[in-house]
Amino acid sequence: MDAFYASAEQAAKPSLRGKAVVVGGLGPRGVVATASYEARRLGVHSAMPTAQARRLAPNAAYLVPRFSLYRSVSDQVMELLGRLSPLVEPLSLDEAFVDLEAGGTADDSASARATGEKLRAAIRAVTGLSGSVGLAGSKMLAKIASEGAKPDGLLVIEPGTERELLAPRSVRILPGVGPATGDHLRRAGMTTVHDLAEAGEAELVRLVGKAHGHGLYRMALGLDDRPVVAERDTKSVSVEDTFDVDLHDRVRVRAEVERLAVRCVERLRAADRSGRTVVLKVRRYDFSTLTRSETLRGPTDDPTVVREAAARLLESVDTTGGVRLLGVGVTGLADFTQEDLFAQAADARELAQRAQEHRAPAVEGGEETGPEPETDGPELLTARRWPAGHDVHHEEHGHGWVQGSGVGRVTVRFEEPWSAPGRVLTFRIDDPRLRPADPLPLVREAADYSSWPASLPKSRSDAGSSGGGESSP
Repeated sequence: MDAFYASAEQAAKPSLRGKAVVVGGLGPRGVVATASYEARRLGVHSAMPTAQARRLAPNAAYLVPRFSLYRSVSDQVMELLGRLSPLVEPLSLDEAFVDLEAGGTADDSASARATGEKLRAAIRAVTGLSGSVGLAGSKMLAKIASEGAKPDGLLVIEPGTERELLAPRSVRILPGVGPATGDHLRRAGMTTVHDLAEAGEAELVRLVGKAHGHGLYRMALGLDDRPVVAERDTKSVSVEDTFDVDLHDRVRVRAEVERLAVRCVERLRAADRSGRTVVLKVRRYDFSTLTRSETLRGPTDDPTVVREAAARLLESVDTTGGVRLLGVGVTGLADFTQEDLFAQAADARELAQRAQEHRAPAVEGGEETGPEPETDGPELLTARRWPAGHDVHHEEHGHGWVQGSGVGRVTVRFEEPWSAPGRVLTFRIDDPRLRPADPLPLVREAADYSSWPASLPKSRSDAGSSGGGESSP
């Protein structure tokens, strides 16, 4: 999917189409999750500190993520992919590998291209958003092709052309070559994929080790035999919060750890899993990161057990000087528990209540945005109900979204995905007529793809006429 979070926000908010949109954490330590292509032209990119993005694009719209919307769109796309093949390997909410040969939907370049084009049409018709398709004989090359097709395109890497296509590209295009490895190879005089292929396997093994060197040489030759795996086994479940202001109060730190434990168990139960090992992560004021773990007698999804284990782990960590990030995770996952079922039933009610009370919005990119600093003002506490970009409903004016809040006021733009840009009104943050709302679908009436892939449209134009809310690439 193209600039997924930002494109979904543009599709949902007519007033933002064609404008710079940045989605991510909005606090002093917030990080950009996704930037629209308009924002990218101004230099904004994912993983950039939001404060830096604001300097580059001061007039952009800065929004807090709405994961319920993104997940619902992702589910729609994954369902379409699942009808193309039994082998679909999701990488994230907005990206997946599909083995078309296993699904019998492509057996040569021409049929693969036709299927890819029709898939793009189906995605736009059902979601109102654009996606880019890369087609190739291996996962590595398909990934490279999909990046080359962005935005809103399709690229086929024909069999036999792999080495020619890869040769002039930077070594960073290959999986597993990050900044450190790339710099190491550059110092050895290797900056392109052609350089790696010419160096030979022995030299690469000498430079980066046996396992990495062997894999790197094969990739430089365009070889990748990794299969598409339909189900990827989850090895752990965890949640993290990064705080706008370092936490110094030990009581507050413990309370946050317990809150994270509750959220972690909520995710664990949502996945129908239990776990044997509880892990605590603490990043201190100086960016040093400590982890502690405790292995239990058996797998559990009991919030009390996880909460108490996390609290015990905290006792062994020195938080003097301040804490900027906390995380709680559970590993050693299983499909069963060894706890008292009656105790679990009682804790389930407590879990649901605490999770609802303490839920915080999350941000893509490995870390989640933590709660705002403590304040003495009840109005500021109430204002947390109105994160920028989130949906609201007013008894008189209908559906809208929060443009901003502060000083006891919340500003709302009233519009729907299929409407014209709406008007802006300001209310008191405690206005009883205003309440949080669920996101609306991005298209009013999505095309019927119940018989997909047998009845695919013949071109993008055939499918593009259904539904509004189309985002600008």
